Amino acid sequence: MQSIVVHGHFYQPPREDPWLEIVERDHSAHPYHDWNERIEQDCYRAVVAARVLDGEGRIARVVNLLERMSFNVGATLLAWLDREAPSTYDAILRADAESAARLGHGNAMAMPYHHLILPLASRRDKITEVRWGIRDFQRRFRRDPEGMWLPETAVDEETLEVLALEGIRFTVLAPHQLAPVPLHGLPGAVRVGGGRHLAVFPYDGQIAHEVAFGPLVRDAAAWAARMILPPDDVHGPKLVAVATDGETYGHHHPFGEMALASMFEKVHRAGVRIENFASFLARNPPLDSVELAGPSSWSCGHGVERWRSDCGCRTKDGTSQAWRRPLREALDWLKGRLDDLFVREGAAFFTDPWVARDAHDLEHPRDLPLRARELLEMQHHALRMFTSCGWFFDDIAGTESLICLRHAARAIDFAGEAADELRAGLRARLAHAHSNDPAAGTGADVLDRAVFPRHPPEHRVAAAATAIAAVAGGVAPPALGVCDVRLGEHGAVVVRHTRTGRETTFETRVAMDGTARLRAEVAEPWSPARELGFADLPEPARATLRRLTQARLVEQAFNQVERDALAAGTKSFAQVLERAMVRHLGGDAATADLEALAAALDLLALDSRPVPFDVQTRFHLLMHRADHDGRARLTPLAPRFGFTSDCCRGER
Repeated sequence: MQSIVVHGHFYQPPREDPWLEIVERDHSAHPYHDWNERIEQDCYRAVVAARVLDGEGRIARVVNLLERMSFNVGATLLAWLDREAPSTYDAILRADAESAARLGHGNAMAMPYHHLILPLASRRDKITEVRWGIRDFQRRFRRDPEGMWLPETAVDEETLEVLALEGIRFTVLAPHQLAPVPLHGLPGAVRVGGGRHLAVFPYDGQIAHEVAFGPLVRDAAAWAARMILPPDDVHGPKLVAVATDGETYGHHHPFGEMALASMFEKVHRAGVRIENFASFLARNPPLDSVELAGPSSWSCGHGVERWRSDCGCRTKDGTSQAWRRPLREALDWLKGRLDDLFVREGAAFFTDPWVARDAHDLEHPRDLPLRARELLEMQHHALRMFTSCGWFFDDIAGTESLICLRHAARAIDFAGEAADELRAGLRARLAHAHSNDPAAGTGADVLDRAVFPRHPPEHRVAAAATAIAAVAGGVAPPALGVCDVRLGEHGAVVVRHTRTGRETTFETRVAMDGTARLRAEVAEPWSPARELGFADLPEPARATLRRLTQARLVEQAFNQVERDALAAGTKSFAQVLERAMVRHLGGDAATADLEALAAALDLLALDSRPVPFDVQTRFHLLMHRADHDGRARLTPLAPRFGFTSDCCRGER
């Protein structure tokens, strides 16, 4: 019987802010909160609940495609799904369990913890990434992984040796990465150190390309025809395997998951076995030896140069990637300095700092001395700053490169007395990385403008907790991101970083006149106070303040009839607000309800709405007609209505 395997590599770069580990709103993902949320809606929830249609276009079945697909999901994406999309996360775990029960081997493959280009990493970092990836897989899927997907399928001999030493049995590569390519899709055996071998599956590059970029992902019948071999060609075991980004199905290609589901149906009816690499390998161990065609990857025709040089691979024509080399060299330099510091200071806490790093539990840090935990956290961010997306695209000022630079900045935060020197050294090296956008400048400019936060994370959390407590009657959230919060007396706020255990007590004061004019003073003992505004607060805190403030302002600005219209949906919020403002202005400056008008103006400011045209006109009319005392009442509000403070002065 012929077999097929369709593998999906599901991954998103870590979009959490490195200081608070919160994914903040990204307006480029509109109408969704951020790109993780948008892609989950487009793809991940669709893949685990794909619709299969009947001949009349009606839904015949809903299927979890991961029960039939080989797949891997990046550890950082799984952490986000666990937290933000639990039903999708649970469906992923169930799919692996179901396939293991059906085939004897689960569909899920492991992946190194971060999306690093392993041939460009040190052996020590390869080991840590593989061990962390295996441990995360074991914790989530409740079994040992048999295979491991390599980021960008980037591979060299040392990488395969590390996989074999850690108990991994196989990986998957593009056909151009092997010499010779095993026949019939069968696995080959690559000799690694110590007399070991690792099985390597080649996928069908041509079919994979036509799925990833079309047209097969839009034509299930044509796709099935390509996957099914003619009967005369099936003598002995044969495998047709396809590997693509999992986001192909639903995100890059809307309804691509439906095409995949239909393709599976057609292949199954043709009597072809749908399985995973591990189950195929159990029946068909590699018979032929193969070698790697040098350090290579599936997405760069120049080996792994896409992640360290201007090799010509790009997503947009006419752009230069000369910035890639200085970015790589700057982060390599920083990593070397951080490693030296880790070994030097870590010797006071660990028998072997590298063994301690390998054993570090990112989800539940051990109860270690504060400085030991900070050093381990430094290493966590030092590895994450090499996320491959930072080099893949076209500009150092792009979102993906910023992710790498932010983790570099966060790693430096834990460098103690060496931090200032490391920041200066990183900046000097990034000055040689020029953006394709002259307005963006160099990597040093990007670092100064968009990476280093204006205020430390604990200060932002303390200000947010105090502001929320001021609006919510003394109640503050117990945590914001990776920080726990406790309110003390007389404005004291205790903030504890849960990963490192560092606890800081702040004295805080908040003045609020609507969130748009929030001012918070935050000070550590014996340190100057920092002043923070609304925009400096973490995004979830801003959303909470908006919600709480809006509820309070609605009570002040709207009467019961207006609130009922809003609740019933008979009028839009903008319509209700405009009518309320007209009512509060009335027909006389002497009787205008200034308190309610101020609340209405705060509601406008919350949503960055302009003052309605007719309301602005009515305000001007009142000012024009008012006597001296009436004009004096309205004048303080004139700037908020868009007028100069002396508008209509002397006009009667």
